[in-house]
Amino acid sequence: MRKAPPQPALLVLGNMSIQGNIKPVRSLTEPLQVAMDNGGKRALIPIENKRQFLEVNADVLEQVDPVFFGDMRQAAFKALGLS
Repeated sequence: MRKAPPQPALLVLGNMSIQGNIKPVRSLTEPLQVAMDNGGKRALIPIENKRQFLEVNADVLEQVDPVFFGDMRQAAFKALGLS
């Protein structure tokens, strides 16, 4: 895992609390739009934000591939392309 580089053009959303819990972002629309405008291809998104996914513009969804995660270990494996 240490030798695997992170995937190019990857955006990781969400916050981690001191206890290790994943906190969702308030909105997906703006971060995904910014990612698309700057060449982002994949976005790791907390599973709690899945309901907000319907609010995202279709143009953004065509350009940025969403990948949902439930914990930090799963996010790390997906970021490195190991899952």
